[in-house]
Amino acid sequence: MAWSEADIPDQTGRTVLVTGANSGLGLRSAQVLAAKGAHVIMACRSPEKGKAALATIDGAAELLQLDLADLASVRKAAEEVRERTGDRLDVLMNNAGIMGPPKGATVDGFELQIGTNHLGHAALTWLLLPAVIGRVVTLSSLAHRGPGLDVDDLNWERRRYRAVGAYSASKLANLIFAIELDRRLRAAGSEVVSVAAHPGLTDTELAANSARTRGSGRFGQAATSIVSFGNRLITQSLQRGALPQLYAATAPDVAGGEYFGPQGIGEVAGSPKRARARSAARNADLGRRLWERTAELTGIAPAPE
Repeated sequence: MAWSEADIPDQTGRTVLVTGANSGLGLRSAQVLAAKGAHVIMACRSPEKGKAALATIDGAAELLQLDLADLASVRKAAEEVRERTGDRLDVLMNNAGIMGPPKGATVDGFELQIGTNHLGHAALTWLLLPAVIGRVVTLSSLAHRGPGLDVDDLNWERRRYRAVGAYSASKLANLIFAIELDRRLRAAGSEVVSVAAHPGLTDTELAANSARTRGSGRFGQAATSIVSFGNRLITQSLQRGALPQLYAATAPDVAGGEYFGPQGIGEVAGSPKRARARSAARNADLGRRLWERTAELTGIAPAPE
């Protein structure tokens, strides 16, 4: 029988942090988990959008300002979470992400997509890990099956920048990091598990936001409208798309290092199941190299040691 939101166990007494909770998959996850009894910390970059999202929550929730493209913001947010929760966080859901913007840089000078999608989340995870008692869920994408990841040129300094390739690399980095984190948690004897998920093709704002950042004026508005319409034609609903990450966060049979996605053909839609990861994602040497390079770039001590 297909797994659905109705199968999520009671979450009363659990605290969950969701990044990018102001819209899309993050907001849907926050809404569902709060309705199931969890106390949800909604990490959002925009206070205004965060407040609007908070108003849609039926349950216990609070806002946290977090800009993953600014390591100072990441450090401050991590400190606040540890103070607010008393170092007890049941689930960290690394959900936020950007897709396909023109070449840009984070506050710290990283390529915008790898900096936001991977480096920011990795830094947040390491800083919060002493407080996590349950699971770390990191959102990847079907796009992780793209050209690959150059660990020695994460910021596209030596190669011609390609927005699609940079997005794919960031999503592969998310998956590699999730698996490497679990590998190190097991070696440290920790009971915390790290897993990953992807939403297949889901009607989120990523594609429209990408079009919006690349256009201006009437052309930009028209392109955004066309992309939004086309996206709705070929994607599943947010309710369905959020199921893999909700399964990863709550299902009792989840094991460390697993990866979840939709069960339909090509993993584009459907109820959650264990998904297929490209071999690079489970390559231990690549995982070690990305782990070390991430620590070098962010200046944050990785955890577990």
